Amino acid sequence: MKNRLLLLIVSLLALMLMLSGCLSSQYYNISGYVKDSSGSPIYGVAISFSNGSQSVVTNSNGYWTKSGLNGSVTVTPSKSGWTFNPSNITVSGPRSDVNFTGTQNTPSQYTVIATVSVGSHPWGVGVNANTHKIYVANYIDSTVSVIDGNTNTVIKTITLTAGSYPISVGVDANTDKIYVANHGNNTVSVIDGNTNTVIKTITVGYVPCGVGVNANTHKIYVSNFADGTVSVIDGNTDTVATTITVGSYPCGVGVNANTHKIYVSNFA
Repeated sequence: MKNRLLLLIVSLLALMLMLSGCLSSQYYNISGYVKDSSGSPIYGVAISFSNGSQSVVTNSNGYWTKSGLNGSVTVTPSKSGWTFNPSNITVSGPRSDVNFTGTQNTPSQYTVIATVSVGSHPWGVGVNANTHKIYVANYIDSTVSVIDGNTNTVIKTITLTAGSYPISVGVDANTDKIYVANHGNNTVSVIDGNTNTVIKTITVGYVPCGVGVNANTHKIYVSNFADGTVSVIDGNTDTVATTITVGSYPCGVGVNANTHKIYVSNFA
């Protein structure tokens, strides 16, 4: 009897060991990498598993590993702004080649949403981001088209002096004044953005070309192409405060409102 009991115990222990080995053999490990098409590693890709296991993330070399899986599991990579090929891989046993190739998504291309008809030979454009109004200088017919940015329609056409030939536009969004350089008669037209009417005409240098505005200081800088100067207008009084001699044939004007520096391109 004792021998039989001992034999039964030994048999049960052997069976338990066998079952334990079978169960442990059901779990497996997998690993792989995520790289782009040129072979460069992609860091920070989240690797998720369909069985609900905790996801892992690729390291600086693009590699990842996961242990303790069992059964059939679908592996899926993800990272914002990226697409992966293949999109997922299903595994059911140990593997070290669960690899993916990532492609960074290209931003959507810009599309034209509206085409607005304005005056003849439009040239310069100025925008008031506060009022969402756009001012277009029409060179040949000496007008300024005012566009409502909410509807992309012309809400008014401002007529300047005949032969003004407006070429560039600067906007002081804080005072809602628009400054238009007139190539043909050496002036700058000041437009009130509230009424869309010309409130003043300022004489500047010979053949004004570009306009730059510092909305912090309310100073307007007008490059005078033919005499190599820049007229500085005080926006508080809309008068020329000073005239600066620069290089030959100045035209483009850029303003850094934070450093109060003005950059003028010289054509020759």
